[in-house]
Amino acid sequence: MNILAFVCGLVFSIGLLISGMTSPVKVLSFLDVAGPWDPSLALVMISAVAVALPMVQLASRREQALLGDAIAFSPRVGITRKLLIGSAIFGVGWGLSGLCPGPSLASLGACAWQNGLFFLAMIAGMLSHETWQRACQSARTCTREIGTP
Repeated sequence: MNILAFVCGLVFSIGLLISGMTSPVKVLSFLDVAGPWDPSLALVMISAVAVALPMVQLASRREQALLGDAIAFSPRVGITRKLLIGSAIFGVGWGLSGLCPGPSLASLGACAWQNGLFFLAMIAGMLSHETWQRACQSARTCTREIGTP
């Protein structure tokens, strides 16, 4: 199964490279609707949704993946405060750098120091968030234990 995951990641990376999603200049020109706007990445996103949506719908009706692993979807539905804050942070980061997690990983092969710096900062942010979430969860547990008679 690890081989299959590797192949899927490789195909995803190749798609990112071919589409130009690993080029911060191309991404920023897509995001700059007031300047020389490049709408080509909209086609990439529409294509990705067109491929993923039927597969997500199919997976949502199943208990197990084709290879036997459990399929886990987020139990929450709807728009939450965490979703809005996370989306805003992601959008600001994407708008400032022109990179997001998948393309940043794929662009590491270019060996540019800026790509490496972005990737390290992204990993540091993810680890900081995980640490913060665990501390909050622990504080909630401690509060519950202290308040319990």
